[in-house]
Amino acid sequence: MNPPRLTFFCELGAEPLQALFADPAVLEHLVALGASVSLGLLDLREERAAVVRRLHTAGVPVIAWQLLPTEQGYWFNLDNAPQGLARYEAFRQWTAEHGLQWDGVGLDIEPDLAELRRLLAQRWRYVPVLFRRLRRGEQLRQAREAYQGLVARIRADGYRVDTYQLPLIVDEREAGSTLLQRLLGVVDLSADREVLMLYSSFVRPHGAGLLESYGAQARSIGVGSTGGGVELPGAGAAPPLSWEELSGDLRRARRLCADLHVFSLEGCVEQGFLARLRDFDWREPAGAENTTARRMEFMRRAARSVLWACAGGTR
Repeated sequence: MNPPRLTFFCELGAEPLQALFADPAVLEHLVALGASVSLGLLDLREERAAVVRRLHTAGVPVIAWQLLPTEQGYWFNLDNAPQGLARYEAFRQWTAEHGLQWDGVGLDIEPDLAELRRLLAQRWRYVPVLFRRLRRGEQLRQAREAYQGLVARIRADGYRVDTYQLPLIVDEREAGSTLLQRLLGVVDLSADREVLMLYSSFVRPHGAGLLESYGAQARSIGVGSTGGGVELPGAGAAPPLSWEELSGDLRRARRLCADLHVFSLEGCVEQGFLARLRDFDWREPAGAENTTARRMEFMRRAARSVLWACAGGTR
């Protein structure tokens, strides 16, 4: 089996990003793997632009992973379409000023970060807020139109558009529903490449089932997490993937798809995974036979039934 096309997510501030690439071995490993980097644009500073130029000079394709300030929601979602469009315009200006070249543009579609933190911290006390969100049908329609306009603008600028989506969007799409989009604030967008974020570290011990169930429908699969990213309440209960876990996930994902994303580059560097990936045998079995795939399929069918039942009043 041939190796997949690998892309590593990198979500670091300017100073940690510079420190990461101060080690020449990191760039050497990426080149040897023929890998790309989806670089989270936490800021639009000269230091970040210098890293982009360095990667491009070395022949490492870089995807401009669009992000917002934390107070604006961080990820793109139903509530911040105007800020997302304004951020892209700032990105275009920054790109022109620094003469940057990109392999594509990534739109990360996830709930508002502050809202997600409140939900995870308050749990059941947050339920009334979720019920009020059911009335956001028109707001969702407007946000989708705005973001599809942004996708068209990005394509007109000559870039491929990637979207990073929660796997539940697949079930929502199949059911013809918008329930989850209104509740969670995510938006179902049409793009050139959709990456499903199938991070097994957050759903242990059901990660293999998650990968095999949703991965069969994915154009690109995201595996992880090897560490890094934003902090969420309870995140300490989900330690980064070990090498044994990551290698199993990669082999499972490769059986289903030839385009893989790994979250995150910094986690792989910290744990010494890049060097091990250079002579990785993709033909080996993924590990013990998965016993959770059937359970995941049953749960998905049940979820789609509920979404389908709700779809009549949610379109």
